Amino acid sequence: MSLTVCKFGGSSLADGNNIARAADILLRDGARRYVVVSAPGKRFSADEKITDMLYACWRECEKTGSCAEAFVKIRKRFTSIVAELGMEGFGMDAILDETERAIEREKSADFTASRGEYLNARLIAAKLGWTFVDAAELIFFDEKGQFDEAKSYPLIEQKLKNCEHAVIPGFYGTDACGKVKTFSRGGSDVSGSIIARGVGADLYENWTDVSGFLACDPRIVQKPQKMERISYKELRELSYMGANVLHADAIFPVRKGNIPINIKNTFAPEDPGTLILPSVQYGKSENLVTGIAGKKDFTVIFLEKSMMNAEVGFARKVLSVLEEDGICFEHMPSGIDTLSLVIESKYLAGGVLDRLIEQIRAAVSPDYVRVLENIALVATVGHGMAKSVGTSARLFGALSAEGINIRMIDQGSSEINIIVGIDNDDYEKCVRTIYREFFGEGNKTAESVL
Repeated sequence: MSLTVCKFGGSSLADGNNIARAADILLRDGARRYVVVSAPGKRFSADEKITDMLYACWRECEKTGSCAEAFVKIRKRFTSIVAELGMEGFGMDAILDETERAIEREKSADFTASRGEYLNARLIAAKLGWTFVDAAELIFFDEKGQFDEAKSYPLIEQKLKNCEHAVIPGFYGTDACGKVKTFSRGGSDVSGSIIARGVGADLYENWTDVSGFLACDPRIVQKPQKMERISYKELRELSYMGANVLHADAIFPVRKGNIPINIKNTFAPEDPGTLILPSVQYGKSENLVTGIAGKKDFTVIFLEKSMMNAEVGFARKVLSVLEEDGICFEHMPSGIDTLSLVIESKYLAGGVLDRLIEQIRAAVSPDYVRVLENIALVATVGHGMAKSVGTSARLFGALSAEGINIRMIDQGSSEINIIVGIDNDDYEKCVRTIYREFFGEGNKTAESVL
């Protein structure tokens, strides 16, 4: 029998009714043997996520030594879920009491934040009649705070091979000192991917509140086309550029194991969703372009120096300045005598930009420095573009026809993405224009242009 690992997000587990729906999905297919769960999310737009409530608990505990006041809201929420599930005999009050004491004892932001997943996993395991396995026993971080593959995967295989079914909390593991450590927000996607890789799953199902990936942001383009399948590489590009259905880091564990991911909708479980495939399984792309994504608020530092290409170590010296200041760059387009640094503007506030430019001048003595602010990046992504003549011409021609000024161009070496830098004010218009060009009437498929 095939083996499927599932992960359910916070919106899918926000209340008792949603948890009951998720339980029904899990029990409907015998291949679904292991599930990773998030903390309960928002039930409605003005609601509060359990994880946010827990961070409030930690702040209260830091100030007073007790989290009694903030924990009342968490207790009320979980008690409500238990009542909705008709599980009053489960003993949730005792588990909540112990959790409150543990938060006050540990006095750790990571431990406190992790308790939403922990409590939800305990509850869902009882609902399903499955084994609860604590993520702290399965997922480990090394001394540098990085996920420890060598230690984690053997333990995952060993501890779960004798469990016919198991519920595992997402979002956290154990650090090198034996303390609970969390991934970044959204890290339950990463946890699910790690468990899928650890047990050698045939499929990783990521259940959320949408029926897969859309070709672009539906807040910008009305009813954009849904992607039936995309590759890991396309997903990585789109996630990085702001497509937020799946945590970008969640790709890597399953990618290494060549495990397909299926993005599914908890509230429309019969929808096929979006299948994310390894390149070896992907085959030909049906569309020239798979998706469009972008972000606003970048700054571009443009450097020019005669004979830059002959100056050994020029780029290294520039990047060393960024490293010393702890600043990450997004892209670094270059020419024979030019180099541009694309950096999120939030890292350059409060005089940082001026200081950075002076440090770069001192390090490499450029002939000319120019700064472009309020820049948005838009990525057009698709395997179909790699061997298709005229894709760039279509994209740039469409933007030109709409009067959109391109301030920067960057095409990845993989040839599956073209990134343009435009003014922030042109961002939405740019996305709509590219979508209309490649998904509108008369759109050509990749096969038809090869």
